[in-house]
Amino acid sequence: MNGGKAATVRAVALSGPCGAGKTSLLESMLHAAERIQRKGSVAQGTSVGDASEEARARGLSTELNVAGFDYLGDRYVVLDCPGSVDFASEADTVLPAVDLTVVVADPDPSRASLLQPLLRRLDELQAPHCIFVNKIDKARGRIRELMAALQPYSLEPLVARQIPIWNDSGALGYIDLALERAYTYESGRPSKLIQIPEQEKAREIEARYRMLEQMADFDDRLMEELINDHNPGREHVLSDLADELGRVQIVPVFLGSAENGSGVRRLLKALRHELPRLEAAAQRAGADGKSALVLKTKHVGQAGRQTLVRVMSGEIQDGDAITLPDGASERVAGIFSLQGESQHKLDKAVAGDVVCLGRLEKARRGDLLSADGIARASKAPKVERPAVYSLAVETQNRADDVKLAAAMARLIDEDGALDFGPDAVTREFRLKGQGEMHLRVALDRLKRKFGVSVASHRPQTAYRETICSSSTQRGKHKKQSGGHGQFGDVVLEVRPGQRGSGMAFDQKIHGGVVPKQYFSAVEDGVRDALQRGPLGFPVVDVEVTLLDGSYHTVDSSEIAFRTAGRMAVSQALPECDPVLLEPVHTVTIHTPSDQMARITALIPMRRGQILGFEPRDGWFGWDSIRAYLPEDELHDLIIEIRSATQGLGELESNFDHMAEVTGKAAAKAVESRQIMAAK
Repeated sequence: MNGGKAATVRAVALSGPCGAGKTSLLESMLHAAERIQRKGSVAQGTSVGDASEEARARGLSTELNVAGFDYLGDRYVVLDCPGSVDFASEADTVLPAVDLTVVVADPDPSRASLLQPLLRRLDELQAPHCIFVNKIDKARGRIRELMAALQPYSLEPLVARQIPIWNDSGALGYIDLALERAYTYESGRPSKLIQIPEQEKAREIEARYRMLEQMADFDDRLMEELINDHNPGREHVLSDLADELGRVQIVPVFLGSAENGSGVRRLLKALRHELPRLEAAAQRAGADGKSALVLKTKHVGQAGRQTLVRVMSGEIQDGDAITLPDGASERVAGIFSLQGESQHKLDKAVAGDVVCLGRLEKARRGDLLSADGIARASKAPKVERPAVYSLAVETQNRADDVKLAAAMARLIDEDGALDFGPDAVTREFRLKGQGEMHLRVALDRLKRKFGVSVASHRPQTAYRETICSSSTQRGKHKKQSGGHGQFGDVVLEVRPGQRGSGMAFDQKIHGGVVPKQYFSAVEDGVRDALQRGPLGFPVVDVEVTLLDGSYHTVDSSEIAFRTAGRMAVSQALPECDPVLLEPVHTVTIHTPSDQMARITALIPMRRGQILGFEPRDGWFGWDSIRAYLPEDELHDLIIEIRSATQGLGELESNFDHMAEVTGKAAAKAVESRQIMAAK
């Protein structure tokens, strides 16, 4: 347990679902600590956090916010993580690095399930965390019901540290079960200490005994005191709370209202006395000596590339040589503390602090940096987030293509959940990420920060054609224009191949009617013709055999035979009953069980085939659905899934096979290709 003035800076993450009030809680913490004189408003765009144009335009966090303050002689840095699933990757490197995560929750029991992905992630990390039930002034249900709704989603017992004091209009205060004291909320001011109301004493005794019982499961001495009907001392209780929180054996639950500042000072005092030591986070990250964990990178105008880190041990000074995990070395060119969008230059960063290090061009998100010459690898697990949504992007001016590539590289450097590059099949450039809002924000940031404006549209589906019957055609290319002419003559058989075989070329020439040196040219001509079939798409899964032909000793050439091969195949394909093929993916959709019916209904509506479903392994109240789904139906599927599941549903997708498509879907695809070709 840390008491009094801390030797290191404490770091706390605020995390939770979108709309829970994390940024408002940060604002209230800054105000309670007198770091700001007046609280800002997220809705009005005046808060310290959410200061970027993209965040204020949408009224929600779109990136990590960092702010610090002093409280009762201790230094704190708070990292406010976005709640939207589109930007959840911002927290991936933060949660393992901080001393404690404050999970901000809504008091409505029906929204308890929104916390499951976060609580599960914290359990996997074995990272200490507590819950702050926000908006308690607007709660109408019993806290006991909320705790019962939340408990199945946590591996550790949820321990109520406070119970509310109710009146007809809602919660007017709380009873601190550890201190056995009652307080009434005073909007914008410290809560007022009062006597525990007579009508609340029985409820307080019952709730406190329940808290002690939960703690006693991990403390034999406390269990013995309870068995012998001894009331444990306050110091013993507080010490146990801090110890069990640090060992991730319990999850304390606090109450309050960030908007009114209610319960915020009580939370800050609990952090002061019960926050786990920095050494625990450093051990989880594998940090010792002089080490810092990279949380993210950012590009700041003329200041260039900055690396946001938490110093896990020791100190880092401006100008220090930094050793990367692979042994490479760079030198720090500036250290900056953050307060929202504002920066302040420092001479050094002490253990526990969260700062930006300037001009480290090679440091990457999740790296463990060393200032003592020893290369260290981080033990913090890295999270893989496959893209679930994509947009095709293109510049208005071809001259900007090089500029776009450089700007996208910086954008991806800042946001590791983005991906950009040409599609292997359609050749269009695609920006991929975690959702539509994620990509729209990225494109807005691309224009604002790097001055590159692009047009975006739905990506093309990689349709293909194949054939159902055979045809034999002659292709003769003969041209005389003075001097050497051009002559190539071939007879080709075109027939269906095995699905997935691509293109196979063979020859059955007798008597040298087509010399061997022209075989490869004929094959090249075949491939040319297959680039665009009768329906407008590349043709696959065909076998082509060179059966016959003729040549001219003077006028024949590779170009002539290539042209003849292309002509023969182009004539044959319309007679081979061409059909359209579309890529089909195997998809797995993870959804809360109570939304299973809505999700399964989406699949046949999108021409999908359900393969099966089963309970999601290790998840309470979740199911996983497996299905085949055409690629053309995948584009905005994640939007519908999240809409049906309060943003919780997840999608995994991998190409499986090509399948024939007929009817309206085929007609629509062919018509769309014809329109594109006409432009």
